[in-house]
Amino acid sequence: MKYAILNNGIIMPLLGFGVYGLAEGPQCTDTVRYAIEAGYRSIDTASGYDNEASVGQAIRESGVPRDDIFLTTKLGNGDQRSGNVQEAFDISLSRLGLDYVDLYIIHWPCAGYYEKAWLALERIYKSGKARAVGVSNFHPHHIEDIKKAWTITPALNQVEMHPFLTQKPLITFCRENNIAPQAWSPLGGNRPLQERIFANEAIKRLAEKYGKSPAQIVLRWNIELGVITIPKSANPSRIKENFDIFDFELTAEEVADIDALNRDERGGPDPDNFNF
Repeated sequence: MKYAILNNGIIMPLLGFGVYGLAEGPQCTDTVRYAIEAGYRSIDTASGYDNEASVGQAIRESGVPRDDIFLTTKLGNGDQRSGNVQEAFDISLSRLGLDYVDLYIIHWPCAGYYEKAWLALERIYKSGKARAVGVSNFHPHHIEDIKKAWTITPALNQVEMHPFLTQKPLITFCRENNIAPQAWSPLGGNRPLQERIFANEAIKRLAEKYGKSPAQIVLRWNIELGVITIPKSANPSRIKENFDIFDFELTAEEVADIDALNRDERGGPDPDNFNF
């Protein structure tokens, strides 16, 4: 495993496991437990995924010490708009059945609300119940808005990123502001997009060269860039495959070849235009 050091000194695995789309109950609990057994030590959930209870159960039952697992959850948009940030955080902790989270982030920048929500996250951080706080789906102008009032710099910005949406200007901006970039949907935001990424000749050529799958090539590209990444899957073989990316390295030229695939193509919503 390779690690990132967040701006408050906390260490976070560069490769984590996302649980979006996993149903509350046995599917989520069993899948997260398997991911932990496969070696993942970073789990990413959200109040909006409706599976925090199952994620917490899997962590508690994994046999791995809590301090060895990096857990992220997120503030939902409804709670952000209502202003019930502290209450929402407390409910997430209760659902998880844990005493603290490693990272708590604003899920989306809801216009007119995210600035005040950030100040509430700062209070949660100062309480010690979240070891770090950050944001998700923030463009530079969203970060500039909260920068006017913050006393704590976000530790991380989680955004859609994959070979067809490399987000170079945003990642550069985050690093200039000492904010770690993290990729959600690193393999593509939807199945048709993922299939086109995997079918790209540059990706296929590297997969053949290294004896790896296209998914492993893309995830290794993230690692070479130093971008934290959270692939998701409910398939045990894919979960294991996605973790098996630490026995090879891409060259700088190969990383640049994948960078050049950028089309600014989103699989998910634009943070400046969402309706949920």
